Amino acid sequence: MRAAVLHEIGQDKLEVLDDVEAVGFGPGKVRLRIRATGLCHSDVSAMSGVLPQPAPFIPGHEGAGEVLDIGDGVTGLSAGDRVLVCWLPACGACPSCRRGQTQLCLAGFMNAGTPNFKRPGGDVFGFAGTGTFTEEVVVDAGCAVPIPDDVPFDIAALIGCGVTTGLGAAINTAQVRAGSSVAVIGCGGVGISTIQGARVQGAAQIVAVDPVASRREAALRFGATEAVSPDELADAKQRITGGEGFDYVFEVVGKSATARTAYESTRRGGTLCIVGAGAMDDNFQVNMFELFFDEKRILPSMYGGGDVLRSYERAIALWRAGRIDLESMITHRVQLAEINDALGQMRTGEALRTCIEL
Repeated sequence: MRAAVLHEIGQDKLEVLDDVEAVGFGPGKVRLRIRATGLCHSDVSAMSGVLPQPAPFIPGHEGAGEVLDIGDGVTGLSAGDRVLVCWLPACGACPSCRRGQTQLCLAGFMNAGTPNFKRPGGDVFGFAGTGTFTEEVVVDAGCAVPIPDDVPFDIAALIGCGVTTGLGAAINTAQVRAGSSVAVIGCGGVGISTIQGARVQGAAQIVAVDPVASRREAALRFGATEAVSPDELADAKQRITGGEGFDYVFEVVGKSATARTAYESTRRGGTLCIVGAGAMDDNFQVNMFELFFDEKRILPSMYGGGDVLRSYERAIALWRAGRIDLESMITHRVQLAEINDALGQMRTGEALRTCIEL
């Protein structure tokens, strides 16, 4: 079968091959036929080494498709079911799951170290234990979440990661209050979803911050009340908040420099929400006096900061009701053979979300 493979960490292009086989099918597993998958910035971060991932590997974790086969012991799924891929399934038994923090379950991460593909030359890993830049993949049954018939595969794929992450940051983690002021730094697919989440929550001012003009223009269409470049943020803070700072600031880039800017843009007693996934050696610093004196809440948000299954249901409900726009987030559509063009569009900021159709 065909798949897009990264041979070594640090390479900036993928090779589309037709000699890849999905392996590992057995008890507790399902085999999926991928129909659509989104290109998320985390895929690029794994390719560059910012996020840890064994290589060679197949990127992709934001996918949807059909169940081809189920292993022994799998319940609630049948061949032919339409599903989205959950890259961080909850085991239901670990301390995090028992506390109700299923988004912190590590069971899914354990899968990342086990190859789920192979080629004649050896084993191939799937990013985050999945790997959706391929025609077929074998995953744990918990990674295959049934979707209603009225949800298209491309929309379901977005909900599988970017939409859930961004909406959840605003709704679950920060719990944005109606009438508040919000700034979102980084307006790709996750940032746009964060903006939509803040709008759903009733924020009065939502300032989108991004260096790319086309993304700033897009942010206005998705609910931002104003869109500025990074060097205009200080002026927006002064005009909108009287220099006090925003009630909520979301960092959706994953870099310490933008996190520091986000901290400084947050009012005393306000909330800084870290949504971007960054590198292990990139350290965010605050001094002990400002940490005490400013009383700003610093809240990381992992995969939307809540139960992902409930978050999927909520995203579908909001989409059905017309409260969020998911179709317009897909700005580019490509075939698997064009994956490197899609990577270029993401790196330049031209694309919000690219759907790879298989």
